[in-house]
Amino acid sequence: MQHHRQDLWIPNIDRNDSASLRLFCFPYAGAGTLSFRGWRDHFPPHIALYPVELPGRGFRIQETLLTELQPLVEAIGQAIYPYLDRPFALFGHSMGALISFEVARFLRQQYHLQPVRILISGRCAPHLPPLTPPIHQLPKADFLTALRHLNGTPAAVFENPELLELVLPILRADFTLFETYSYNPEAPLDCPISVFGGLQDPETTLEGLKVWQEQTNHCISLHLFPGDHFFMYANLSKFLTLLRQDLENTSFTAVSHFSS
Repeated sequence: MQHHRQDLWIPNIDRNDSASLRLFCFPYAGAGTLSFRGWRDHFPPHIALYPVELPGRGFRIQETLLTELQPLVEAIGQAIYPYLDRPFALFGHSMGALISFEVARFLRQQYHLQPVRILISGRCAPHLPPLTPPIHQLPKADFLTALRHLNGTPAAVFENPELLELVLPILRADFTLFETYSYNPEAPLDCPISVFGGLQDPETTLEGLKVWQEQTNHCISLHLFPGDHFFMYANLSKFLTLLRQDLENTSFTAVSHFSS
């Protein structure tokens, strides 16, 4: 089957031309579009979900994994550009949150486009230093211990040696990608930001979530949940309800193009 360039990045595209808002979703480290399975059931028809598949996972498993954020952001921006002819929003958890933020800045710089809202989950503001030491260069045993501590990799993966060998390179590449990220100051974004966090998440602090305010000229919405780094899975229905409500409280008619 011949895939167009955009179809590689958005393999399960929702070709709902009546949608008034397109929500692009970026996965956390090690994950792909399957992490958004079932999410469409929680959204009304006027919000179309566009989960983004990154190289090296899913049906793109044969492609080279990227270990630098900027080339990935540029490739994503170019791939989703044809779908930005109507209001759009960006969502990501953890690594995906950082991707969302940098994609928004790339679209502003390259195409003079902006999302109507960014939805950030499980990630402190990007201008802050990380709370935990990097793990991407750790020996295998230590790397696995650190992954178990984050509680995001299913136990079945650790118990299946073949599956583990398949997933480990993806995880190591993804951790390299966001642990080597270097923040460059730019003007705040001109769109509201929703921030979601787990109260027991070792990767975030309340203050670190609050200071996303410095990255926007608008107000942020802060939603806190009980739980660790993957708090949303214990509260998925409530999480998606709040995410949807924040989107529906956004002006879809806001012009996403702006003058340079």
